[in-house]
Amino acid sequence: MTGHIPVMLEEVLATLRPRDGAIYLDATFGGGGYADAILSAAACTLWALDRDPDAIARGAALAAKHSGRLHLLHARFGDMLDSLAARGVTTLDGVVMDLGVSSFQIDESERGFSFRHDGPLDMRMDRAGPSAADLANTLPERELTSILSDLGEERHARRVARAILRERAEAPITTTARLAEIVRGSVPRDPSGIDGATRSFQALRIAVNDELGEIERGLAAAQSLLAPGGRLVVVSFHSLEDRIVKRAMVGAAGRAGTASRHDPAALMPAPAPEFDLLTYRALRPSAAEAASNPRSRSARLRGLERRATSRQGMPT
Repeated sequence: MTGHIPVMLEEVLATLRPRDGAIYLDATFGGGGYADAILSAAACTLWALDRDPDAIARGAALAAKHSGRLHLLHARFGDMLDSLAARGVTTLDGVVMDLGVSSFQIDESERGFSFRHDGPLDMRMDRAGPSAADLANTLPERELTSILSDLGEERHARRVARAILRERAEAPITTTARLAEIVRGSVPRDPSGIDGATRSFQALRIAVNDELGEIERGLAAAQSLLAPGGRLVVVSFHSLEDRIVKRAMVGAAGRAGTASRHDPAALMPAPAPEFDLLTYRALRPSAAEAASNPRSRSARLRGLERRATSRQGMPT
């Protein structure tokens, strides 16, 4: 687990409240920090998913430590319903999701997630499908611009896209260093000190891994699996992720905006929500954690609990 520091671990445990005999899911195993803490906090069973085969391989030692209680599955969290059902698991007492790229993926230059070290322009979490190099070297300008703007919130998306097309005409863009150099040369220096390549790298990574679609599918699946009293805890790291999480949880708790009074639907009684918010505002890392672990600074934690009634609405 070297190099892996689970973000907002105390807050995750306090919100999840692991208990003896319960069944939990760590939907984003990564370095196993949350999994180890949950299993150490209670005599429970934990299923853990990760789309990265390297993460599953790293988890063997932790599975041995918690023999018989930790079950590792190589799968995307958007597919958790099918993955768990195939093992006979149809309800859970809690789900934890830690969104985005893992520390291991960032630190391994050969994975191509970061521009801090030169490596192949890859960015695939599960080592399958089109890579970031494939997108950078084949997408038309309009589609590339849309990805950079929508997924990276890059204000100079068109300028960056045109630079990429111009450079790839000279030679394919195959390394993180070359792409970073192209992007930096296309955008003005950020007064905040953020590297000019940051937003474009984020955009390509999200596109390569369909991260936002996975989050939407994962949140819906997690809610459907929760038993009465079950809790969903999600840690996100940028506004695009947090926006999806907030919308899903607010909607599940029946706190989304109501219909206009001129809309006939407003005359119908709203169904009682099945969930309650555990966090009315996202929790943030403590000042001490942000200082000791810079990667935690942008983290946001939100929680949701299924009400203690059955899915048919009868008391349990």
